[in-house]
Amino acid sequence: MSSAKDVKGPRAPGPEAAPGGGADPEPPSGQGSDPEPSARGRGADPEPPLPGGVLWSLSGDIRALLMLPAALTLQVAHPAVGAGVDEHSVFRTDPWGRGERSLRSLQLWVYGGAEAAEEGRRLRVLHRTIRGTDTRGRSYHALTPANYAWVHATGFPVYQHAARYLIRPMTPAQERALYAEWLQVGRILGIHDRDMPQTIEEFWPYWEKMLAGEIEATTVVRELVDVDQPVPPPDRGPWPLRAVLRALWPVLLPPLARFRRFVTIGLMPPDARAAVGLPWSAEQERRLRRMCAVLRVVVPVLPERLRYLPRARAARAAEARRNG
Repeated sequence: MSSAKDVKGPRAPGPEAAPGGGADPEPPSGQGSDPEPSARGRGADPEPPLPGGVLWSLSGDIRALLMLPAALTLQVAHPAVGAGVDEHSVFRTDPWGRGERSLRSLQLWVYGGAEAAEEGRRLRVLHRTIRGTDTRGRSYHALTPANYAWVHATGFPVYQHAARYLIRPMTPAQERALYAEWLQVGRILGIHDRDMPQTIEEFWPYWEKMLAGEIEATTVVRELVDVDQPVPPPDRGPWPLRAVLRALWPVLLPPLARFRRFVTIGLMPPDARAAVGLPWSAEQERRLRRMCAVLRVVVPVLPERLRYLPRARAARAAEARRNG
């Protein structure tokens, strides 16, 4: 992913997909109706993005893991979304399980084939009972179209911005291809076209309006960038490794928490960072650029089994076999 072919997409622009983006099966929020059409009126399931597109290369690359915290933090910067996660998510008590489920869900949207639409339906069912009142006193429901769309929309600007650092800047054609693929992922999630800007030209005014009028440093945002927030040791993986991590966790957690804050704020688009009120210095920017320069050199020369996440690797291998 350090060359143009690493962020490739169709040459012709089309309609659209961090970190992000909307990569979280925990609650988006708002007030309104379920975007899923009835079974009788649904017709054929929407297809995931085609192999060989921008998302096919981008979302399965291990560097995409560094993009996800910025997208998640932007999602919960919306008062309704933040309230839904604050009140209904298990991100405090089961952060590792939640992260694993979120990543699995995101990978299914792109690499899941027939499973992609089923995952979209599962997520909508999961969110049907999530409702409450946000910090501005407004009622919300997790499947309100506008707020459900915001959760998904955050992925595009995070991918577009973070790729400049971790991979390389996209061409205008690649950006349009990415947006077209992200819109397609939105359809898998049950987001109607009328609820998402259908072109990049329509997206950026929508983005600026949301940053100016909706986004704020919610309770969940502050927790996600708080280096002193308690996090339990990992509870996944081989038990000997878990035992070692548990013993060393008091030493490991502080630097890991600082790194999480660093990449969360650093890979967030600057206008969004400013809207949320997250500080970022010139020295931090230089450190981020140095770190990403190393990753741009190292990751592309890794073997496939280390460079791509397991589901992406399996999908790429299957596609290679289909192509002979």
